[in-house]
Amino acid sequence: MADYHPFHPSPRRPAILPPPGTCDSQFHVLGDPETYPTRPGAAYQMPTATWERARHVHEQLGISRGIIVQTTTYGADHSVVLDALKAMGANYKGCANALVFAEKDEAYLAELDAAGVNGARFSFREALGAVLNDEDFRAATDRLRDLGWYMKVQPEQTGIAQHVDKLSGVDIPILIDHMGRADASKGVNDENITALKKQLDRGNVWVMLSLGEKISVEGAPFDDVVPLAQTLIEHAPERCVWATDWPHPVSKNPPPNDADLLELFYRYAPDEGLRKQILVDNPAKLFGFEAWPQ
Repeated sequence: MADYHPFHPSPRRPAILPPPGTCDSQFHVLGDPETYPTRPGAAYQMPTATWERARHVHEQLGISRGIIVQTTTYGADHSVVLDALKAMGANYKGCANALVFAEKDEAYLAELDAAGVNGARFSFREALGAVLNDEDFRAATDRLRDLGWYMKVQPEQTGIAQHVDKLSGVDIPILIDHMGRADASKGVNDENITALKKQLDRGNVWVMLSLGEKISVEGAPFDDVVPLAQTLIEHAPERCVWATDWPHPVSKNPPPNDADLLELFYRYAPDEGLRKQILVDNPAKLFGFEAWPQ
């Protein structure tokens, strides 16, 4: 198991707090391997990235809601997510790892659904493992439709363009992670941005504005990712959401302070109304939260 940098230990308050009801559309929780055994072949573990630490990050940043996304570290065993959902309360929902469809039974899926899980993440990153074969992918898509869950897609490092054929027949809501893993060195004309825009035109596809710090090839302050995010927002502002991706798994460089990432998003969306749409209204619609009280 390779060594990677841990999350920033001291999240600060952002210069401007986000609007009430802001949702972190992807963060992960992990824990003590004695309690939550890692999957054989897992690419990483981060036992200090507990739900308590995640809640502290959200309190510092002014985040009200969040989606706990099962990591590949635990595969189909969602014990850590179930425990975190119980502890963190009704303003949090869960997203399963798609391995659950190949390795667990209907009773387990019902348990996840009852606990607040209403989506599943399909990883296409071969290096992390946990990638379903084509037959299991099709079967899992059918079960998502039956359950009323959304599909979440983690593209390979080289981007979403290579995966669009696999998604072409999927008619349920699809959330594509990390701006499709565009190549920032190619700018807004990168093939992954072009492919992602075509996917957004389908009407059932959403994009998560996240991982700017890793997509950037220039490094902080990540100027090269701003136009990528802005072109996606301009193309489909009603189907963009934002996420910290805390605790920033498999980081080859020290992750920035999470407030830096929220402030990077503010550069993507300078208008206050647009920020509220992406941080509050859009995730409420996609993830099934009630409207935040005005």
